[in-house]
Amino acid sequence: MVDPLNASQKIAAAGLDVQSHRMRVIAENMANAQSTANTPGGDPYARKTIVFSNDFDEMLGTNVIGVEQIGTDPTPFRIERNPGHPAADADGNVKYPNVNMLVEMADMREANRSYEANLQMMKQSRAMVMSTVDLLRGS
Repeated sequence: MVDPLNASQKIAAAGLDVQSHRMRVIAENMANAQSTANTPGGDPYARKTIVFSNDFDEMLGTNVIGVEQIGTDPTPFRIERNPGHPAADADGNVKYPNVNMLVEMADMREANRSYEANLQMMKQSRAMVMSTVDLLRGS
């Protein structure tokens, strides 16, 4: 028999883990938003993306979320003309990462809110378990 309170805690814990990974990837993207290549004409940092999986957990009898893979965004790099830059190619163009700070900020906000929602779910579930224990003690 599946304990619904235990199941809800494990589902929320999986959500916390996934959103934590997501925030880590977003932070890495933001930190490298202006990173250029080490060699002239080379490719700069490529924006990372995260793909989630929805797996069935037989012990819980329900689906839980997980990280399937961390990939790279195929969006083309931003190119700016700056002949004096060390990473400039023969034409004087510099490739910059395909990271859009507005998108990253929006993703970070969404991941943070999802993390907080899962954390609140954990707190509520724990409070219900504690209330049940208190009721059983009083009997």
